[in-house]
Amino acid sequence: MTETQGSTPSRRAVIGWGGAGVALGAVAAGGAVAMTRTGSDLDPVGADAGGAVEFHGAHQAGIATPVQDRLHFAAFDVKTDDRDEFVRMLKDWTAAARRMTAGKEVGEGAYGGLPEAPPDDTGEALGLNPSRLTLTIGFGPSLFDRFGLQDRRPAALVDLPRFPGDNLDRSRTGGDLCVQACADDPQVAVHAIRNLARIGFGKVAVRWSQLGFGKTSSTTPDAHTPRNLFGFKDGTRNIAGTETGRLKKFVWVGDGDGGANDAWMNGGSYLVARRIRMNVETWDRTPLQEQEDIFGRDKGEGAPVGRPKEHDEPFLKAMKPDAHVRLSHPDANNGITILRRGYSFTDGTDGLGRLDAGLFFLAYQRDPRNGFIPLQRKLAAHDALNEYIQHVGSAVFAIPPGVRDAHDWWGRTLLSEEA
Repeated sequence: MTETQGSTPSRRAVIGWGGAGVALGAVAAGGAVAMTRTGSDLDPVGADAGGAVEFHGAHQAGIATPVQDRLHFAAFDVKTDDRDEFVRMLKDWTAAARRMTAGKEVGEGAYGGLPEAPPDDTGEALGLNPSRLTLTIGFGPSLFDRFGLQDRRPAALVDLPRFPGDNLDRSRTGGDLCVQACADDPQVAVHAIRNLARIGFGKVAVRWSQLGFGKTSSTTPDAHTPRNLFGFKDGTRNIAGTETGRLKKFVWVGDGDGGANDAWMNGGSYLVARRIRMNVETWDRTPLQEQEDIFGRDKGEGAPVGRPKEHDEPFLKAMKPDAHVRLSHPDANNGITILRRGYSFTDGTDGLGRLDAGLFFLAYQRDPRNGFIPLQRKLAAHDALNEYIQHVGSAVFAIPPGVRDAHDWWGRTLLSEEA
């Protein structure tokens, strides 16, 4: 958690994952409403209408795209040593993603094919809107130990250091690949990951996955700021999808970044994923004033200490020295700015009657070495919030540029022989 800048809900949106509650933005009934994407700009027309987000573009969708209400994130281990087989899978994944984000079935569909063969689509999304589904792929550091890619690993794709207070579960850490599926209907997001895992059977296997609800940040200007499970507004100063200047400066990899072997990442980004457990029972017994002092904002309006409105410029020195906002604000970190797309999660209980709940933190940046890593070092050492949270899962991925057209495919700039 860092400081950065009249339709009817479907039954799935109401029930959610694990009884999480009503989605913040319901999927509207009726036909799809298109959203156009040119470069890093997104037209939010139809953002709450269950429409389709354009799959093709200079950058992958799901980064600067207006944040959807639900998440299914999956990290995969590669099981094949055959480079050609792996490339074929990525091409098949791209074709499937192209269809699913448009609200179409995978391949020949869920029924009507040969009775003796499994159908191409699992079928649970039949009749549902695209629900603004976006699919975003990334490559982990361990992938570059395969297929002769050692010299293509970007300099910015560093292994994350161990931070003070980390209690990482190896079964929820790392991965050769990741796919981030975001949608306004949880069944649409789960369907997408399920079908990619099915297509990849024998070539990749799911290492770990995370479901998320209740977006904890927004990339849409003037949108209502969501609240995290501690009840505080989060991501007030997040980068907006329309802020092309800030996106270019802080999120997208540029021509001059890295060396000659890093050029395949131009137009891409870097993702840090962290599963952050919140000790909600302890927090719920903490006095309100202490809660507000810990964050450096009031709980009702979300205004910084001493200010009347949420978006007022904070006066950092008015906050306690270990306040979360004071420590994480760009003005206190030489301008460090990241784009957040985090989600809340609730994964039942831990066997002791405590909720296994928290924040699945997703942060995109141009280079983790001068983004997340120095910021988290500072927070891990001094943030008062650490008494109530613990980082239990972690991963970092290189997010390649977007799929340009109907002939392009995920990872082409890295794995294509001509590239």
